[in-house]
Amino acid sequence: MKFGYAKLIALTICGSLMLSACSGGKSETGTNADGKTTITWLNIMHTASPPTDTVLDKIEELTNADIQFSWIPDASKEERLNTSLASGSLADIVSLTILENSSVRNALKAGVFWEVGPYLDEFPNLKGISQDMRNSASIEGKLYGIPMQKQVARNGVIIRKDWLDRLGLPVPKTTAELMQVAKAFTEQDPDGNGVKDTTGFMDRSDLVFGAFKTLGSYFGTPSSWAVSEDGKVTPEFESEGYIQAMDFMKELYDNGYINQDFAVTAKKDQQEGFAQGKAGIYVGALFDSKGLLNLAKGVQDDMELVMVNDITSTGNESDRAIWSTSNGVGGLLAFPKSEVKDEAELKRVLKFMDDLMSEEIYTLMTYGIKDVHYSLDANNGATIIDTKLWEQEVQPFSSSRPNENGYSIQDADPLRIESTRLIEENTKYAVLNPMYSLESPTFSEQGSELQKIITDATYKYILGKTDLNGFRDAVNTWRSSGGDKIIAEYEAAYQAVQGSK
Repeated sequence: MKFGYAKLIALTICGSLMLSACSGGKSETGTNADGKTTITWLNIMHTASPPTDTVLDKIEELTNADIQFSWIPDASKEERLNTSLASGSLADIVSLTILENSSVRNALKAGVFWEVGPYLDEFPNLKGISQDMRNSASIEGKLYGIPMQKQVARNGVIIRKDWLDRLGLPVPKTTAELMQVAKAFTEQDPDGNGVKDTTGFMDRSDLVFGAFKTLGSYFGTPSSWAVSEDGKVTPEFESEGYIQAMDFMKELYDNGYINQDFAVTAKKDQQEGFAQGKAGIYVGALFDSKGLLNLAKGVQDDMELVMVNDITSTGNESDRAIWSTSNGVGGLLAFPKSEVKDEAELKRVLKFMDDLMSEEIYTLMTYGIKDVHYSLDANNGATIIDTKLWEQEVQPFSSSRPNENGYSIQDADPLRIESTRLIEENTKYAVLNPMYSLESPTFSEQGSELQKIITDATYKYILGKTDLNGFRDAVNTWRSSGGDKIIAEYEAAYQAVQGSK
């Protein structure tokens, strides 16, 4: 594997975080002796080790580039990016996956990185980035990098279809029907073992990626924030939908239709419990279905799953909604002016990014090389041939893909095909977070701490340790402790962006 950027390597090796060998220093963006464009890339690594050169060589061949990666482990990305920004130890491309980080936002606003919005339409693949995506990834109305395009809204409900069939129940389409399924799975022995040992829901201690936020969507809760036509901003937990979602969860808990320890259950334990047949309803990412079925092999071999993405509280199609806190933005691939010296160099790097968005390179970065890492069926469905080899040579590139949506190749597994279809369908009903690209200094500094007030009050309400008045007292505490200031700052930021249009 090639590693560039000697300065950063030195910094990260000192912290025992950088990996294996490196090249002899950072090359300027331009053409090397082989006629290739040299690209240095400060990137985040989500795997245990960096990829070997097998796939990288193919990518370099297709992009006519010499790519020199510097990898930062995901667990230490915030500290390392802060250090790199402070020292000016950057690269031609910097993967910024923590846009809420104050150092990152300050660097973006200070003009450290190129504004790329005016250039996107010059490139065939970059041109296809939607205006919604561009807006969501912008900082104060300006786009300082290529948005890392993720699935906009991936969540839904996964249900044991074999249990529905055994009890003669239809796939639920409303929250009331979902409650009835949870009741039946708890009380009517859906696994037929003659023992009352199942619950409806298997959930975990996560109000965002667990069941709560998705259920909130079905009751009309906004995604984190709502903004009225006159620019007034309100947090999601002051909406009626949020209260209804708490009531729904409270009813599940009070009646035993959900694992009683959900508030302290880890994701791993949640998924293992579901795979072991302890419950029949799982709310989370729809693509989790494949992993759940794999976990169930040898334990629940009769398991059949159905994925549902069209539940509403009213039964009206027009009320379909699903939350999207990050609006499908996984971060920015940004280009520092200190490394990318002028417009000509910027366009060379943008051409490289445009190439990465091609179907051929997406396939390399996702599945690898045909007949080496994966096989392909007549329906353009890919199946990994050698999982260990794929993990070594392909998987680390997954965090480098500028776009993950809209390609013809797909996982051949039927559950993955269906989950991909439903997730794409979700995009039409996604409720975006209107404050995602805006800044509140108070939120950046105190947001996480203040959120604990609401999270604790939400759990207390669901678990019967406080009532609605107690929850509203917590909201008032949130407001007086900094929430009102956050709202005022977001309103000012929103008005400023609206005024600039």
